[in-house]
Amino acid sequence: MPRKPRFYQPGMPVHVFQRGHNKEPVFFDDEDYLVYLRCLKESAEGCGCLIHAYVLMTNHVHLLVTPETSGAISTLFQGIGRHYVPYMNKTYQRRGSLWEGRHKGSLVESEAYFLVCMRYIEMNPVRAGMVDHPARYRWSSYAANAQGVDNAVIHVHEQYLALGNTPEARQAAYRGLFEIKADDDELDIIRASLHSGTPLGNEYFKKQVEAMAGRKVGLTKPGRPCQSG
Repeated sequence: MPRKPRFYQPGMPVHVFQRGHNKEPVFFDDEDYLVYLRCLKESAEGCGCLIHAYVLMTNHVHLLVTPETSGAISTLFQGIGRHYVPYMNKTYQRRGSLWEGRHKGSLVESEAYFLVCMRYIEMNPVRAGMVDHPARYRWSSYAANAQGVDNAVIHVHEQYLALGNTPEARQAAYRGLFEIKADDDELDIIRASLHSGTPLGNEYFKKQVEAMAGRKVGLTKPGRPCQSG
């Protein structure tokens, strides 16, 4: 079966997801998370990707990324793989695939869905029952975006900057987003878009992406998608 084409566009944010092979863990110890974050930072800087939000779960990762070129996100994951997979193989005396094929991703309409997508990513540990609040999970960007903790991986987006005139105001407004409970339809739309590669946005946004890509972009199918976190 041929691979689905990517529709990434320079300067347009993308929600990306990668899972461990057979849903097996890709992190076992604190050092594993730290090594991955170093790989993520170095690879992002090297290929021209701005990371706005992330969460590292036991067996998968979510990122919200703006690429500077159409191929930058693929290069990002290749760069991470070249360093993180050998580290895991050496550390845990393992062989074989670490990741379940290629990453999945969907373009994100900035104005309507960017902040929604950030919240979705950083709420993963809460939905998984690992913590009762995102601030209690160490391996996400919540502390940087909501509390102003220094994080060399994170680059703020214009939609985040529009939340307030000062860092304190932006952080307070961002924390307020987490007081609003996401409804099931919103979660389903994000998951379905991510797994199908459909742009996350309104019909006008999807048509814009199709015009830029020069081809039809497959729409999400009706019904509840499989759970991914």
